[in-house]
Amino acid sequence: TVMSPPRPSLSSALCYRDPKAALKWLEAAFGFETVMVITDAEGNLGHSQMSFGNGIIMVGNEWTADHKSPASIQGKNTQTVHVHLTEDIDKHCARAKAAGAEIIQDPATQFYGDRTYRARDPEGHIWTFGQTVKVVSREEAEKASGLKIEGWV
Repeated sequence: TVMSPPRPSLSSALCYRDPKAALKWLEAAFGFETVMVITDAEGNLGHSQMSFGNGIIMVGNEWTADHKSPASIQGKNTQTVHVHLTEDIDKHCARAKAAGAEIIQDPATQFYGDRTYRARDPEGHIWTFGQTVKVVSREEAEKASGLKIEGWV
């Protein structure tokens, strides 16, 4: 029997006009690692996967009228991919900025104990990155935010 490596229960797939360029950029900017590339006879990318920690993202072409890069739909996003970091978030943000990411929210510590930043990639996908910098109880988070929080773990 062939054993395949464990897969995360949930992953995201992103469409790019130029997915090959996206793979290189995501590696340089965010430290993702390309782990699978499937091309057709002409060398066009059909599918790819990148890993980061124990998660994966799939990077591919625009392939139907409903699967578009933000670059093709006036920069609109219907989702934001969130990445939890264990490395220094300020250094990660500086790396992304040096690679050409538009930093749309500088790193800031949030009421729930994570330091986060947001970045836009060259085709307009919005990414958020977070690093836990302080363990906060539900009560502390509610007091700091003024919000009622259910399901806090």
